[in-house]
Amino acid sequence: MSIAMRDAFGNKLLELGATHPELVVLDADVSSSTKSKVFGAKYPDRFFNVGVAEPNLADVANGLATCGYHAVVNAFSIFLSLKSTDQIRNVSAYNNLPVIYAGAYGGLSDSFDGASHQAIEDIAIMRSIPGMQVIVPSDSRQAELALEYALTQKGPVYIRLNRNAMPDLPEPADFGSANAILLREGKDVTIAANGITASFAVKAAEKLAEEGIDAEVFSVPFVKPLCMDVLGKSIRKTGKLLTVEEHVLDGGFASAICEKIMMSDLRPKFDAIAIKGFAETGPYIDLLAKYGISAENIVARAKALMA
Repeated sequence: MSIAMRDAFGNKLLELGATHPELVVLDADVSSSTKSKVFGAKYPDRFFNVGVAEPNLADVANGLATCGYHAVVNAFSIFLSLKSTDQIRNVSAYNNLPVIYAGAYGGLSDSFDGASHQAIEDIAIMRSIPGMQVIVPSDSRQAELALEYALTQKGPVYIRLNRNAMPDLPEPADFGSANAILLREGKDVTIAANGITASFAVKAAEKLAEEGIDAEVFSVPFVKPLCMDVLGKSIRKTGKLLTVEEHVLDGGFASAICEKIMMSDLRPKFDAIAIKGFAETGPYIDLLAKYGISAENIVARAKALMA
């Protein structure tokens, strides 16, 4: 089990602060939760707590970006995607500014604060904005790699972060390729998992193997740009695709995959696991299971595709 994604991201900000003098970090008075406080303690002149005012937070970052800084905005994903949309669209994206939006507590991971704090539509909002890249890391190492990648980009990038510690996955050889990361080879069904759902997909594949079903599993952190080269080869081999995401079905990862498929010659048997609607307060893993994100449900849906 790795450290929590938010801790890994905060530590990586601190590390990169030494080698990237243009890096500035902004927070919405939640730096203890997002862990950006470690950067602020080391570099107080490059850290700005704007307060609980997410639209202003985004615009301050945009202003700094026009002055040659590479701004990282670290705040809760639900409030960045809903309260700051105007500033993100009309200033960051329209002007192609180098602002990194790090959406903490993504998906259901703010589990005990209920539906008002659980981001289940942020990916759809962010990927619809022209010029915005969208990355959903599957583990802490991918979160670090996502930040390194984003700092090489000239335009805006949205990175969705998870609150909780999740299992480590094999480190990708080339994270910046915007391609699917193979976690397990197989020939019977392709499972494409976005974000933290990848660890559940790996467990599901192990259970499926016990029943003679050989699943090929991918972690797909890049929702936009979404490269289908590797996934396409797997789909042609298996003829079946199951996507898994911690987000509503409308406009999310499965939607992005389907858009690509419909513009290709791929026609797999298809199913998608996604959040059905607003959740409630409760333990994180229990909530995930209730809303279909579990190894057991992935097994059941994969077996249904085999029928």
